[in-house]
Formats: sequence, C-alpha cells, structure tokens
Amino acid sequence: MRIRKWIAVTAALLLTVLAGTGTAEGGVTLRTISCFAGLDGSADEYVAILQHYESMTGNTVIDNSSIIDEAWKTAILKDFAAGNEPDILFFFAAGADSAPILSRVVSLEEINADYPDMNLPEADILREPDGKVYAVPVRGYWEGLYVHTDLFELYHAPLPTDWDSLMEAIRIFRENDIIPIAVSLSDIPHYLAEMSLLACASKEDLAARPKTFEEVPASWLEAMSLIRELAEAGAFADNAWSTYETASTNLFLTKKAAMQMDGSWLESSFSYGMMDTLRVLPMPLRNGEGVSDCYLGGVSMGFYLTRRAWESGRRDAAVALLKELTSEESIRELGSSSLSGRLLDSAKDMQTGRQMVSPLQDAMNSKAREVWLLECIPAVAEGTMTPEECWRRVMSLAPFGE
Repeated sequence: MRIRKWIAVTAALLLTVLAGTGTAEGGVTLRTISCFAGLDGSADEYVAILQHYESMTGNTVIDNSSIIDEAWKTAILKDFAAGNEPDILFFFAAGADSAPILSRVVSLEEINADYPDMNLPEADILREPDGKVYAVPVRGYWEGLYVHTDLFELYHAPLPTDWDSLMEAIRIFRENDIIPIAVSLSDIPHYLAEMSLLACASKEDLAARPKTFEEVPASWLEAMSLIRELAEAGAFADNAWSTYETASTNLFLTKKAAMQMDGSWLESSFSYGMMDTLRVLPMPLRNGEGVSDCYLGGVSMGFYLTRRAWESGRRDAAVALLKELTSEESIRELGSSSLSGRLLDSAKDMQTGRQMVSPLQDAMNSKAREVWLLECIPAVAEGTMTPEECWRRVMSLAPFGE
C-alpha cells in the first residue's frame, strides 16, 4: 500500500519566496512524489523540508511519497502517460526508466537560464542521450550481495567470500528448502547480470565498450555462462522465470531466501531489527581467489521539475521548492542512510579499497538493454540461448553507439 503524506499548512499567506526564484502567488498548491518514505533514513527530513517551504511561502505541498519498488516506479510512469504528473518528483535519471518522462520535464540548462541564481549543477553522470541534464542528484547508490547471516548460521553454510563457498552455500540451502538467491528473471534480472560480470571481468573489461561482437571481452561471455551455472546449481527459485520482483524480494524479506543481489535502496524495506542479521558483500570471483576488487555504484536519481509546472501559474512556486529541496543543507540531510548495525558496517567494508564502476546497462541504448536483460538473460539461464548468441544479438543493436 502506498504511504501517503499529506502536508497542508494553512498559515497566513506570505508573499515572500526563496531568494533568487522570483515571486510566487500566495496559496499555490504543488504536488510532489519521492521515495523518501517508510523506513527511509531521510523520510522525516524530507517532510521537514516541505513543511519549511510551506511556512516560508504560504504555499501548500501535497506529497505522495512511498517506498521505492516496482509498484512505485510503475505508478509514476502511468501518471506521466496519463498527463497527471506532479510538479516536482524524485526519480531515476540517465537510464531506461527516465526515458519516458524526458519530454515532460525541464532541463537544468533551461531552468538556470531563466533563474540564474539557482545555478543548478549539471552532473555529467546524469546526462541523458540528448546531451541534457534534467535531474539534480541528491544521493548515490551501491549494489551488492545481501545475505541473511542468521540463516547461514542456522544451516551451517559458509558466507560467500569466494566462489567455492558461494556454491557450497547454494547446495546447503537448496537441500534445506531455502531458496539460495531470490531473483526475478522475468522483469528485474539486471542485478544478476551486472554482478555476474563483476564475478568474471577485470576493471578494464568492465570499462570496455565494444563496437562489434568480435570485440566483446571473453569475460562477458563467461559471465553469461556463470548465470547458467548458477541456475543449474539450483540457485534460483523454480518460478524465477515467471515471478515478479516484488514477489522475489518478499521471499528474501521473509527469509524464505538466503541471498539477494540488489541496491542500497533496498534498505527502506528493512526494519531496524533486521540490520544486525543482514550483511552486504562484494561479488565472489568466478576464477581466482576471494571477491571482486570492484563494486557497482554511482548516482541514479535526482529531483526533476516537470514541464506541467513550468508552463503554469505554479512555475515560480515550483522553482522555489526545487531550490529548497536541492540546497546544500537539504542535500546533506536527504543523502543520509537508514542503515545501521552490521549491515551498515558491511556496506562500508564493501566499498572500502574497491573501485566503483557503473552498471554496464547504463551505457547501453534502450533497445540493446532491453534485449540483453529481458530476452537474453532469462534464456541463457534456462539454457535455451548460448552466451555467444546472447552477445551477438546485443551487439547487432550497437549498444554503445556506432
């Protein structure tokens, strides 16, 4: 169920607005959406920022934020498709998820041109294929291998600190009717795909952007073979090819699955009590000893101003709210994490001394990304497509440009 936070301050209307953003009419009502909700470590700070804006301007903010999951993302995209998008939103950027909304949001270049005092930073990492930046980043992310340490202890399974221990843990959990790795191959296989690359590829191979199949690193082929190896070992649920991400994640949250590959945003689904029996680990290496010396991470989300607000009488009020949400103080508060205990310690350990690399899918065009993740990965895991066939199909779509 979506968590709704209705913020409506009805104090006397003020005519002043935040410095440098022009004058907003008193009584303007704005709509916002974000994932700062539930157990998110910045949920309370987000509400406080909105309330401060209301008290400063006399405007009203109706916020419809909820925890980040596929239902949250789908609902936002449906709102945009129906012409019912909010005025300000916090959403994914520079990837497949942002593509459908770009024609309905305002570039930072355009905002800065009309409101030069805003001076919104254009982060290259969030630059879209059209060369423009539309989102103001607030917090970074990382991805790793989450494990329930209490399940490992209960079944005397070794933590996956190298490939042999991972395969042994998979065997033990499978024999005890615990799903080793929760995953949905039907709609969200990208964590598995990217982590498999980490298990096989060097830093140089991870940075490769081949133009032809012949240029594809051998480690990329090996990564696809690894996915089939995991499937044959019984690492995934029998219905992994037909289930959805919400269901597979629920298996992990209810400890019916021992491991899950996911991002830092999953923290909003954990109770504080769970965080002492959870750890996030680097991906074990398929060949060699130990774990990868890289981890996946970057900046993938930011605040947008929609064109619907820009081309309305709410424009000045919306720009003022964007300024409030992206101020130095707000970014510091919203960038905090709700991680605690052993999970927090393990997240720090995973990043310390390792090089952060961006997910390969972020460098691909949307068609190639879709074919790789939604067609090739499930087929390779099932054994109906070879790694060579997979990469030939992907490379035929010029994923990294001509």
